[in-house]
Amino acid sequence: MPPRSPARPQRPPHPSRRPPRPPARRRRPRWAVRAATTLSVVVLAAAGIGHSLVTSLDSDIDRVDPFKDMKNRPRAGHGMNVLLVGTDGREKISQAERRRYRLGGEPCHCTDTIMIVHISADRERASVVSLPRDSYVETPAHVDGTTGVRHAGHPLKINAAYAEGGPQLTVRTVEHMTRVKIDHYLEVDFTSFMKTVDVLGGVRICTAEPLKDTYTGLDLPAGRHTLSGGTALQYVRSRHVDATADLSRMKRQQRFLAALVDRASSSGVLLNPLRFRDVARAVLGSVRADRGFGTNELLDLGRAMRNFSPSSSEFTTVPIRDMGYAVKGIGSTLKWDPARSERLFKALRDDRPLSAGPRPRSPLPRVEVAPQRIRVQVENGTTTNGLGRRVDAALVAAGFRTTGRPVTADHTVRRTVVTHDPRWDRSARSLAAALPGSELRAVPGLGPTLKVIAGPDFRQVRKVRAQNPDRAESAVVRGDEVGCA
Repeated sequence: MPPRSPARPQRPPHPSRRPPRPPARRRRPRWAVRAATTLSVVVLAAAGIGHSLVTSLDSDIDRVDPFKDMKNRPRAGHGMNVLLVGTDGREKISQAERRRYRLGGEPCHCTDTIMIVHISADRERASVVSLPRDSYVETPAHVDGTTGVRHAGHPLKINAAYAEGGPQLTVRTVEHMTRVKIDHYLEVDFTSFMKTVDVLGGVRICTAEPLKDTYTGLDLPAGRHTLSGGTALQYVRSRHVDATADLSRMKRQQRFLAALVDRASSSGVLLNPLRFRDVARAVLGSVRADRGFGTNELLDLGRAMRNFSPSSSEFTTVPIRDMGYAVKGIGSTLKWDPARSERLFKALRDDRPLSAGPRPRSPLPRVEVAPQRIRVQVENGTTTNGLGRRVDAALVAAGFRTTGRPVTADHTVRRTVVTHDPRWDRSARSLAAALPGSELRAVPGLGPTLKVIAGPDFRQVRKVRAQNPDRAESAVVRGDEVGCA
């Protein structure tokens, strides 16, 4: 077929005639290629720094091979599973910081935190399952990667798998116990954790009760705090603040992870190429990961977790049946509930939300702030006439206080956006929960009225309710700064 001649400039069409629409098949490949090559770096490219900045950061990651010679692995499911492991490595922490944050003694070279982070196939949803460090597990038969000695399977606490066989035995044991195939391995130690928090300028958390642990030195009064790297490490490590020990610690770790993601997404890091580079280097410069995990996977992780909140139903801990399961030579362990944990792991394998798995669903999703306390201005961010009025009416029907005067946005959007003053972040998360798939954007100085810019993806407003209506009413005194729902 001869090559086509260049297209001639088009004259404006006659008002009575509409130009023929080009065939859809000609457009899809172009958009597909564009999405595949620029989605993760579109903001950076707009600033003149493109994909090379992101991919160049891969060289900062220390590599490990946790899948070496692995056989008889679980069948691959849908989506992506990342095994996030926090170790007690502290070699790069100064002696002064060790004393200040109670990091004395020799590290056990074991895992302090183990989480399975599942990213849905469409990269729009993340689910996090914490595996308690004292969980009773049985290792599969394996060959020591260093000595070549073959070991039979045997029981131990899950955090000891790392000390015995490093990342390889940790991955093998998790896969053996869950039948969830791990696609990527990401290991974070104390040093990288502290650096990440500090380069973000600290992370805000809220505790309804005072937290005091003489072992780690944690001493936080009730209320809101911005934690630096060292204090944040105390917060996620403390196991002696109440009687539930490791289980309450995992809940704090989940809340902190949500707050960390929120801080990264609302502090302008993703909109500033240089800040993104600094944060990424702080994170990647002192972590270990498999060879297939790079900055693109890190961006997938962040994108899927962008709307996380501490109350998200996609945070959970593997169900426990026996809190004190005694094992000779090992001590007291946590024994998983076989039926409920299997339902949970099957949800990961099937790429289903956890809220539809082992836990009963509430009649209405619970949020931090009651809709009646949230004032909203609706803007139509599309060319569809009447969409603003439809969204406004749907929000009113769901209990939100709108201005009743939707307007046209000064620009169009591809997806529905909730913009908010950072001081009203809990209200914003509550509103976003009622708008599935919406994007949160922090705009300092916006004030108490939140803004919804309706996009072409809008389908419905989902009704929600406050976790505790009485506390939700009293918590909003200065923005969302006073009280914890």
